[in-house]
Amino acid sequence: MSAVQPIPADTYKVGFIGAGKMAESIAKGVVKSGVLPASRIYTAHKGARRAAFESIGVDVKEHNNQVVENCDVVIFSVKPQVVKDAISQLKPLLSKKKLLVSVAAGIKLKDLQEWAGHDRFIRVMPNTPAAVGEGASVMSLGAGATQEDGEIIASLFGAVGKIWKADEKQFDAVTGLSGSGPAYIFLVIEALADGAVAAGLPRELALGLASQTVLGAASMASRTGKHPGQLKDDVTSPGGTTIAGVHELEKSGFRGILMNAVVAAAKRSSELSQN
Repeated sequence: MSAVQPIPADTYKVGFIGAGKMAESIAKGVVKSGVLPASRIYTAHKGARRAAFESIGVDVKEHNNQVVENCDVVIFSVKPQVVKDAISQLKPLLSKKKLLVSVAAGIKLKDLQEWAGHDRFIRVMPNTPAAVGEGASVMSLGAGATQEDGEIIASLFGAVGKIWKADEKQFDAVTGLSGSGPAYIFLVIEALADGAVAAGLPRELALGLASQTVLGAASMASRTGKHPGQLKDDVTSPGGTTIAGVHELEKSGFRGILMNAVVAAAKRSSELSQN
């Protein structure tokens, strides 16, 4: 087998097949952080989504085949149910000189590679906070993707948050945690705010404090490197208010509920990706 032609690190162009919110988030983040100039990013759309990309400076083409012809890295950011058609239609243009990426939930590398006709493919599972630059993404490299290919994708998705590498067989669990997890946390924020309203705070103040408290706690856990149990211990003084609240959470099985939510979503992800 001949060596894979490297993607030119300083001049490569990125194309998005599918001009949805995730593609827009990544394009915006990549341009804002200086990873790539907008002139090296392409997508195709004939409708209202054109304006969102043109406002960033992205070159919006009429057809997907024009995007593929112009680009070294092609990111399929379409809904899972249409990814097969999207890849199959473009297959004649998808040479192994091009690095292919899919962000479609539940679609396995073996299928992606079969549809494309080669295995220089990387599967990425991002999540919706990428829209505000705080995404949690996980990638798995196909057999034909090089370490350098992985570094390129890490820099692109790193522009909208953090990215980790994992074995594809762990992607159902990833879906249950970071993929579905933002929804769990939105429920937590809403419930905290409701509690504060019940305790006498006006709604707007309660929501603001709840959101910022969750953001602050997550930042502490992420930046300090301390175990979350240690951070919890640091804030629970003997006989104080915090341990009284923690006691209520423990009585209600709070930890078990969150664990069950992740396991249930991971199980559902596994069921869906088998179909």
